[in-house]
Amino acid sequence: MKNLILGIVLLSSIVSVAQENNYNDAGPNKGKFFAYWGWNRGHYSKSDITFKGENYNFTLSDVASKDKPKPFGIYYFKIDEVTIPQTNFRIGYFIKENYNISIGVDHMKYVMKNDQTVKFKGDLPSGSDVYVTGNEILLSEDFLLFEHTDGLNYINTEISRYDNLDNWLKFKVKNIDINLTEGVGIGMLYPKTNTTLLGKERYDEFHVSGYGVSAHAGLNITFFKHFFIQSNMKVGYINMQDIRTTASTKDSASQHFTFFENMYVFGARFGI
Repeated sequence: MKNLILGIVLLSSIVSVAQENNYNDAGPNKGKFFAYWGWNRGHYSKSDITFKGENYNFTLSDVASKDKPKPFGIYYFKIDEVTIPQTNFRIGYFIKENYNISIGVDHMKYVMKNDQTVKFKGDLPSGSDVYVTGNEILLSEDFLLFEHTDGLNYINTEISRYDNLDNWLKFKVKNIDINLTEGVGIGMLYPKTNTTLLGKERYDEFHVSGYGVSAHAGLNITFFKHFFIQSNMKVGYINMQDIRTTASTKDSASQHFTFFENMYVFGARFGI
């Protein structure tokens, strides 16, 4: 993550110099709106997860997880099924020629891997003994299911720099612009967490659970002044201290981890 952030800073410095002789078929950016939609893959660091309730308070250490991509299908485009895949939506405005502000949702998905053995500490709920060996516990499906699959919703505001690279790359083709974008973001986590612990009643409702910060860099290709495709890489930190796990407010979980997200989107820029 540190290397990517350093790379973003260096690229921004290089491109700032290259921008002295701007070549941009799409015309001025300032005052234009943009919007995009697309899809992502997510990668997460291991994390410690703490579960609390009336008769338990324990922490699982270095829990591994994965995302939950869906095969390409018609639901990628159906309005009533667009949240089935891992998606990205953003709308923004160029406040200056090379800077924009935006708000969007990174709809990622997070699934704890079952059948892994991890260390734990604290007081386990009754009935857990069968899964325990010393200070380790097997995270079987009978013991615990834990996932943010509808989803790990990172609702965030970003400020980004946007630079045309045509001169720097010596790429001057009519009606095509190559641009670099990089920036930082901050926002809240609004997951819909699906959890079952030792057969407790499943709870799966949206809940504001914490916050996140992020940095990103991407390559944008604009066609015919208004339409673009873009590939972004994003790194960030998520801290969720108030995750709902059952219908009872006495039961909760908390965790924090870093993430890497790569996304592929399409969109448009337009003036009003």
